[in-house]
Amino acid sequence: MATNIAHKFRTGIKPQAFIDGMTKNQEKFQEWKAAFVWPSEEDREFFASLAHRDDLRCLIIAADWCGDVVRNVPVVLEALKDTEIPTEIMIMEEHLDLMDEFLTMGGRSIPVVLFADTGGHVLAKWGPRPKHVQDVMVAFKQQNPDRNAPDYDDNIKIARAQMLEQYGEGTGYQTVIVKELRELLSSI
Repeated sequence: MATNIAHKFRTGIKPQAFIDGMTKNQEKFQEWKAAFVWPSEEDREFFASLAHRDDLRCLIIAADWCGDVVRNVPVVLEALKDTEIPTEIMIMEEHLDLMDEFLTMGGRSIPVVLFADTGGHVLAKWGPRPKHVQDVMVAFKQQNPDRNAPDYDDNIKIARAQMLEQYGEGTGYQTVIVKELRELLSSI
């Protein structure tokens, strides 16, 4: 991941401005944010300890119409809240050049959470969804490579339903995101 995103620093918007400007799904976004609870005190302390580092930046490619953004970005923002890592939201449609550098299986899937050093070198990437949920989409894409196949639309509906099942009813998936982000941030 040798990409440099320094030219994108300070071109996004602050997380609160993103939330305030949401024209779709704002209430649901706020509900997931309000539902956030630290899985453990140890996790909370790990993220708080990052406040001592001033070498990290975070850019999140997102859009308010995307269900995975509405579900996952609140968790990312809550996890990062006490880290003091400067965090910006890059609205996908306004930053397609950045989006196209971080495709998922060749497609524009969001959110994409990028962690970079102060020089703009990307150190880690998370998204668009927790691995166990993403695995459903990976399997779907492998089994349905032709978007024009007659059963493609039916099959993607089934895959989306399976992904919702993987997310589950409550906030259990949030614990998974915290774990995945912690592993990522521990490695850089």
